[in-house]
Amino acid sequence: MPHTEAPGTEATPRTRLRWWTELPLILLVYACYSAGRLLVRGDVSDAVDHGLAILDIEKALFLNAEHPLNRLFTREPWIGIPADFWYASLHYLVTPVILIWLFRSRTVQYRAARTWLMTSTFIGLIGFTLLPTCPPRLLDASHGFVDTMAQYSSYGWWGGEASAPRGLGGMTNQYAAMPSLHVGWSLWCGVMLWRHGGTRAAKAAGVVYPLVTTIVVMGTANHYFLDAVAGAAVMGAGLLLTPFVMRASNRARALLPARFTTGTAAEASGAERAAGPADTPAAPASGAAHSPIVSGGCQTSAGERFPRQREQRLEAGAEPDPSPSDAGDETPAPAR
Repeated sequence: MPHTEAPGTEATPRTRLRWWTELPLILLVYACYSAGRLLVRGDVSDAVDHGLAILDIEKALFLNAEHPLNRLFTREPWIGIPADFWYASLHYLVTPVILIWLFRSRTVQYRAARTWLMTSTFIGLIGFTLLPTCPPRLLDASHGFVDTMAQYSSYGWWGGEASAPRGLGGMTNQYAAMPSLHVGWSLWCGVMLWRHGGTRAAKAAGVVYPLVTTIVVMGTANHYFLDAVAGAAVMGAGLLLTPFVMRASNRARALLPARFTTGTAAEASGAERAAGPADTPAAPASGAAHSPIVSGGCQTSAGERFPRQREQRLEAGAEPDPSPSDAGDETPAPAR
């Protein structure tokens, strides 16, 4: 029996997600993000100019959170070392853990949350491309910043060049300070914990994590305050674009099965035409064989007549025609 769908459900997208499709998708997005940061390095002089322009804007707005935090982290190792570990590792750990948690326990909300994160990440990549920016730690020492990642590199796995593993600093784009996706991703994590955590501890973590991350990126001299603001703005833009991205994705999901079904039906129709009448069962020819059923519920042998028909013919004076089946009949056959 052909499968039928209720009216109005033909275009409904399949929302059941599988980890073996989600994981490659997330890895692909992150690979594009990393490759984009690596390939789009920009001119160093332009990046330095952009960094100094950000400092000038902050001075005009009387914003200067980076210098006091950086001096504190440099002077107090018990603050600076954990901050470096925080900066170098947590965005690689917390973000995937929350994605997995949403996938397993908040399936309905997972797809929108994942789309929001990926859309914002691509927007951030556009920012790295259009506005390469030198972070505070790479500016001339006369600007008053100390690279805490280099100062405390002996305590961690990172080198003096970047937060990448020691010896791999040259494989990263160190001029991708604007916007700060460390802050953007931590904000996304905080919103997920606040909305879906369900406990006071989870909600508290949703507030503390992005705030501490913002302090860390400035205290380690990896980002300006305006970088953090831009990271939050990127997440806001991604949130606004998420419904449009999901609708486009739903249309694509609805079109692909329809095309596949249409192609399958066309192939089946073509196969029937190719088969031709040779594969169609032949209808029985009329009159090809005498059916043994001559009346409802009565069966006789082929060519046998009812006794009453013979008597009527004899009374009328008509002799029955000799036939091979009647030859030698002396008595009527008993009725069956």
